[in-house]
Amino acid sequence: MTEIPFPRTSRPALSALAHAGYTHLGELDGIPMRAILDLHGMGPKGVGTLRRAMAEHGWAFADDDPRVGAVAGGGVSLTEGAQPERNDNTNLRVGERSAHEWVASLPKARQRDQGEAMLDLFGEVTGVDPVMWGPSIVGYGELHYVYESGREGDMPRVAFSPRSTALTLYGLAESPDALLLLDRLGRHKRSVACVHIPRLEDVDDAVLRDLVTLAWATGGTGGASDATC
Repeated sequence: MTEIPFPRTSRPALSALAHAGYTHLGELDGIPMRAILDLHGMGPKGVGTLRRAMAEHGWAFADDDPRVGAVAGGGVSLTEGAQPERNDNTNLRVGERSAHEWVASLPKARQRDQGEAMLDLFGEVTGVDPVMWGPSIVGYGELHYVYESGREGDMPRVAFSPRSTALTLYGLAESPDALLLLDRLGRHKRSVACVHIPRLEDVDDAVLRDLVTLAWATGGTGGASDATC
């Protein structure tokens, strides 16, 4: 794993992480948010900064809560297509590596199996070729987002990443109809616009296909931007 440094935040928050033995951002993936929030010197603002930085790489706390450290006025507008020249999110850019090759190179058999299953499912539903976004996200379609703060960037309409702890699906959990489907999906966890599935055999295949179909048809409203998971 590439050792991504912690984002710019308060000195007490960085000292709290160092004292707890954390040296880079990726180590927080899957860690309970409460465990970090309870560190001496860490507060909601620091945790909010960390969770937004983690989302750029598809990482999330185990009990992620978007209300902790939320930024006021965080509305976002979306338009079809990418605008690379206006992408502030340097960690989420379209790469040249083949998505199929990347999935085949994953270290665990479970990750490879989940990745192959998602390549088939997303490919059949979207009808477009998969593209690598950043080092570990397989995306379909393109959206450009702009926050009220002025920060903007590109992201896929829908995407997935077979991570070591769970399969993460991006952009599938935004609409009311999607929430109804998620209630029937099976064992999973949610963090804002992302769905985390530990084992594919524990979810309903037909419902999962319906979720991907719905997200693609509605244009995706969450994707893998820097404030979604």
